[in-house]
Amino acid sequence: MMVPKRADSGLEMSIVNRMPGFDPDVRRTIVVIDQSSRTRAQIVAALAPVHDILEAKDGLDGIALVAERQPDLILLDLRLADGSGLELCRSLKADLRTRKIPIIIATTADEQIHEVEGLQVGAVDFVTHPIDPAILRLRVRNQLALKYYRDVLERLSVVDGLTGAANRRQFDTILDREWRRAKRLGKPVSLIMFDVDHFKKFNDHYGHLKGDDCLQRLAHLLEAMIHRPGDSAARYGGEEFAIILPETENTGAAIVAERVRQGVELLDIPHEASSVAKHVTISVGVATVVPSGEDLPETLVKLADQRLYEAKRAGRNCTR
Repeated sequence: MMVPKRADSGLEMSIVNRMPGFDPDVRRTIVVIDQSSRTRAQIVAALAPVHDILEAKDGLDGIALVAERQPDLILLDLRLADGSGLELCRSLKADLRTRKIPIIIATTADEQIHEVEGLQVGAVDFVTHPIDPAILRLRVRNQLALKYYRDVLERLSVVDGLTGAANRRQFDTILDREWRRAKRLGKPVSLIMFDVDHFKKFNDHYGHLKGDDCLQRLAHLLEAMIHRPGDSAARYGGEEFAIILPETENTGAAIVAERVRQGVELLDIPHEASSVAKHVTISVGVATVVPSGEDLPETLVKLADQRLYEAKRAGRNCTR
């Protein structure tokens, strides 16, 4: 018997071209919230051969289980021992941690009048008691497929299609979030900005395909080097990249920046057209701010950008 494959949440490079289609054989996690042990057993029997099923007998246990395990889908009975399934659905959809998880509500024939209300509070589909295993499997598969493609589209909206790094939109979102957090805690936030020295000359000399490959290799390098929880790297635009370092003093940020600069040199990507070196190099700017008052994230970006241009004026292939 073929063992179903597990989902891979890793983000590959060139994601636009390499994102696979929905695979119904990938094991996903489903939470079943139903007061009837018999119904839960029926659902487990229908879905467990393909998916990992977690059970909760009431709304309180269900909310805790969903928040902890972040399942791919929820099967929710309309009637619960400690309240209404509709109210639980409303609560789950109001919570930022769980609002994107699709919910299928189980009803009896005489409860179908509640389907409109169920859709209004966020349910995506319904099944009726007694539950038909074949219909249940199909409805679950359809909703998992829809969630998969929604997740793909959401991921693509924040990922640079060429390099697989976070894009400018995601950079702005992360910087705003970390800026607000730093202001609240009175902590520093650092920003590293760098771009490839004489990249136009590189493209003119080697062609744009080689230029694309160069940027992809830089993104791979950042992915390997920037791994502290909370740190984020992004393609800021063109040949320019940025690294956000929360709760990091300028000294620590400068160490990271210099490590990245040296890492790019070690890639030893030929650049015969450069006046700096015979291989690809970068110029790097580092800035640190403890946000206060009416300061905006743009303050940090402008400061890092100024330091980047200082590095260029200093002869490039250096950190400022």
